[in-house]
Amino acid sequence: MPALARAPFTVIEPPPVLARILTIALNTYREAVRARLLVGVFALALATCLYSLLVATLSLHNEARVVADLGAASLSLYSVLIAIVLGSTSLYRELEHKTIFPILSRPIRRWEYLVGKYAGTMLTVGVFVGVDAAAVMTMLALETGQAPWKVGAAVLLMLAVLGLALLRATRSRVFVLVPWSLTLLVVGWVLAAPSPDERQLVLAASVLAVSEVAIVAAMATLFASFSSPFLTALCTAMLFVLGRSSDTLAHIPVRQLGPAVSYGGKVLARVVPNLHVYVPARAFLLGLVAGQPVWPYVTGAALHAVLYATALLVLSAAIFRKRDFA
Repeated sequence: MPALARAPFTVIEPPPVLARILTIALNTYREAVRARLLVGVFALALATCLYSLLVATLSLHNEARVVADLGAASLSLYSVLIAIVLGSTSLYRELEHKTIFPILSRPIRRWEYLVGKYAGTMLTVGVFVGVDAAAVMTMLALETGQAPWKVGAAVLLMLAVLGLALLRATRSRVFVLVPWSLTLLVVGWVLAAPSPDERQLVLAASVLAVSEVAIVAAMATLFASFSSPFLTALCTAMLFVLGRSSDTLAHIPVRQLGPAVSYGGKVLARVVPNLHVYVPARAFLLGLVAGQPVWPYVTGAALHAVLYATALLVLSAAIFRKRDFA
């Protein structure tokens, strides 16, 4: 019998729109990772992790709590800082160096370019959050009785894997950090097994931080579509502060500050995004609040962030489409 002819192997390629957005996103990520500012923020985050160990030694039987709380708080703060800086400078740098003109002269729509820039910022923040959360969990493992030799061996092994991958991937070294950061986060999760509650707090805080950054980066993209880097960073930072204070704004006492201020606070609380949702109380993240499970809440907050960020990106694309680069 004649041998059956084998069907040729076909590679499934992404749709052209997704391919163009992915190309812009990866290029944005490559430029962001090589920036000195990002390296400085990452070094500051690691220094904060080490500082949490020092503060933990001053506490009385609350070492794990101090490490987890300081780590989660710094992770949220630094990730927002990175989102504001990248969101306010990435697009302007392209305009300043005139590199946007040959890009937009190709068959690529303006909204695709804008979404790609946003996706590259989110990818950068995701890698940062993964590595920082893994570092916090590693410190947590040391404070909760995990054998130091196991922690040291795991860290050295991951660094060796990273070094080998960087040597092998000569043309795509910066992209090695994406899968490596996720793997490092899993390793940190396993090492922090002696403290299941605290590592749940760190992981939930990490997901909420990325969700909050999705809104902050979208706000920065909106302002960057028509404004300068300074005004973009200033307006985004102001909205971030207002968003974190939305609950306070909605409950301004009338007797102390008057009805006009109280009404204005309620209006602001409805206009700005409620970012206080992404920094819930410690007891909530530990699952100690009856009738309110942690992960359904985190999932709902993440979906809310996706919807809000999508609305902001649609508005940004509409504005950027009308912008004159002359």
